[in-house]
Amino acid sequence: MTNKDKNPNIIIILADDLGYSDLGCYGSEIKTPNIDSLGNNGIKFSQFYNQARCSPSRASLMTGLTGHQAGVGQLSGDLGAPGYRGFINNECVTVAEVLKQKNYDTYLSGKWHLGGAWDPREKEKWQAGTDNHPTPKQRGFDDFYGIMDAASSFFRPESLMDGDKFIDVDDPDYYFTDAMSDKACEMISRSMNKENPFFLYLSYTAPHWPLHAKPDDIAKYEGKYLKGWDYFRTARHEEMKGLGIVDSKWDISPRDSDVGDWEDAKYPDWEDSKMAAYSAMIDSMDQGIGKIIDSLKRNNQYENTLIF
Repeated sequence: MTNKDKNPNIIIILADDLGYSDLGCYGSEIKTPNIDSLGNNGIKFSQFYNQARCSPSRASLMTGLTGHQAGVGQLSGDLGAPGYRGFINNECVTVAEVLKQKNYDTYLSGKWHLGGAWDPREKEKWQAGTDNHPTPKQRGFDDFYGIMDAASSFFRPESLMDGDKFIDVDDPDYYFTDAMSDKACEMISRSMNKENPFFLYLSYTAPHWPLHAKPDDIAKYEGKYLKGWDYFRTARHEEMKGLGIVDSKWDISPRDSDVGDWEDAKYPDWEDSKMAAYSAMIDSMDQGIGKIIDSLKRNNQYENTLIF
């Protein structure tokens, strides 16, 4: 009996700046059938806590500690104090480092953002792998494909690495969400040639800015949001009450004070196009998750994989 038969594979999928009601299984009108299948056939939580910012929350997810304990108390800038260095410190261990001790193959496809700050205007000064810029491969991951920084173009991402080398994209059809999904499938297939179970951290940047999506995906949602934000806030809230995600006695929260009435929006077509692109980014991510699910099923690993 191999380790694959004994221990489950583990996949953690993280979206970036996603509202939980943006998923179909949590009341959204956005098409996320693959995520919905995982949620509706698994466990859906109705409460969630994080550290309110990107890299501190990621540091917690990777280490089980607060971001401050892991050295990432604010974001990726180095503020000098121990809890605010902006990169994951050596006083903690990552989940990948722990699972390596249990003979797991460990992979990261997507965003790291635990390796310090990167100035896209000074690329010649980037030094991945130094004490202040640890890469995933230095913190327990066998392989890494993705960006070191917080966010970037989805068509020509900066700080993009394959393994431990920076790479440039020169492909007119390149789209980062698709690339990291495809790379994750490659990682799973590679692991099938080994005896060990695998841990995959699939760390999407969608739907974090910039609002970059493929035209075909955007076209699915164009015009859909001309009913306005209050309509969809109300529709999602009612849907979540029906699903039992929120208590039926709870009123909807007040609209953000910086956002006016939809009827007063100066450029409703532009607002609609922004939301269409946002939805398309989530749609594309869900398509990629579908590829990962298909890869698991093709390799007879779906029932032996724990997916968060």
